[in-house]
Amino acid sequence: MNPSLMLVTNEETTREAISAEVAGLGAEVIHASSGEEALEILATQPVDGVITGLKLQGMDGLTLLKSIQEIDAQLPVIMVTAYGTVAAAVEAMKAGAFDFIERPFDQDDVRRTVQKALAMTRLVAENRVLREELERQYDFSAIIGTSPQVVEVLRLAGDVAVTNTTALISGESGTGKELLARAIHYNSGRGGHPFVAINCATLPENLLESELFGYEPGAFTGAEKRKIGRFELATGGTLFLDEIGEMTLAVQVKVLRVLELREFSRLGGTETLRADVRLIAATNRDLADLVAKRQFRDDLYYRIHVFPITIPPLRERTQDILPLARHFLLELMESTGKVVTTIRPEARRILLNYGWPGNVRELKNVLERALILTQDNSIGPEHLPVRLQEERVSLANVAVSLPPQGLSLEEVERSLLKQALEHSRHNKSQAARLLGLSRATLRYRLRKFGLDAA
Repeated sequence: MNPSLMLVTNEETTREAISAEVAGLGAEVIHASSGEEALEILATQPVDGVITGLKLQGMDGLTLLKSIQEIDAQLPVIMVTAYGTVAAAVEAMKAGAFDFIERPFDQDDVRRTVQKALAMTRLVAENRVLREELERQYDFSAIIGTSPQVVEVLRLAGDVAVTNTTALISGESGTGKELLARAIHYNSGRGGHPFVAINCATLPENLLESELFGYEPGAFTGAEKRKIGRFELATGGTLFLDEIGEMTLAVQVKVLRVLELREFSRLGGTETLRADVRLIAATNRDLADLVAKRQFRDDLYYRIHVFPITIPPLRERTQDILPLARHFLLELMESTGKVVTTIRPEARRILLNYGWPGNVRELKNVLERALILTQDNSIGPEHLPVRLQEERVSLANVAVSLPPQGLSLEEVERSLLKQALEHSRHNKSQAARLLGLSRATLRYRLRKFGLDAA
């Protein structure tokens, strides 16, 4: 579809000169002889740009410009000015005009200015579509599940989204902590501003500090030019600190200062910058335990623990497994063009009985593999990894009885942990699978019972 451009003038020579150039660019020209007529047309017909003179019959060009901005602030308006009327051109630009062209017209100048205006309109439209798609993708409806645990998570996320309160999302790896953080952001008053994420576990202390706060040239060896940090990039929006439990104590002090004072400086800089950000943190570790071990600052913990949300592991909400599977298959079919109409009963049983140490992320990866392997529009056991099909003994089939004198539950847990380590030859990944735990949960329980050295 060809772009359209409205030309507002009652001068025949101006209309002919500009119309010829615009038509040469493949754009449709819509004529209006006055500002009032232009506004009537805009009320019923969208255009990609406007060219108007300063002097019009009735409403003048600057008044028309302001009226157009009230209708669509992003619609580019080009002003036509007489040669030498610099003051008028400056006034028009200050009022929000996209650009101006002078009479007598230079054909190259007219063409270049119109091309820039149409290109800007196209970019604005593309950005709008991308933003709408992004907001749909991270709407709360994208978080699949009907289990009571997920319903509670969504309720809490919805409550905190309408505030600027700091939130802490806890959960094992692969449970969807960043997805939830993005949903909170895009459903908040900051949704039109940036969502900036950084994983604290992937960067050493010095790099994490420079990524968060930025730096000035000469701040350290190799700092040749200014770098804008994540706090600055997230201005007006949300900063997501993933795996905050891995942040060193030295960096924690500086993050705490930002949260308390709402200001910071780039490394090597003296300028104080305003930190207009909403902070959402996430962790797969027990921060309270880290505080007790003096590995995480208690003052920072209480700062970020204002509104905690815990996402349960997939093994604790098995009723969500099949709805998630259907959701992921629909996504994968759309991206690959391959069709799967059913998950066979045997495969459904395997999906439901597996412990999912990698949680939702692992489920999606398993289904992507199955979609690639299947040739008959259905997914069966043969399309699933062998590890999923290793039968785990159910407690319902094990004779466990409580002795009359009672027992220590902690001692039972400690004994099972030691047995799992022995059976797995101290392979922690395999031990976690034997117990139906994630590696993170196993590590926590081993530390709890002093077995982590093993």
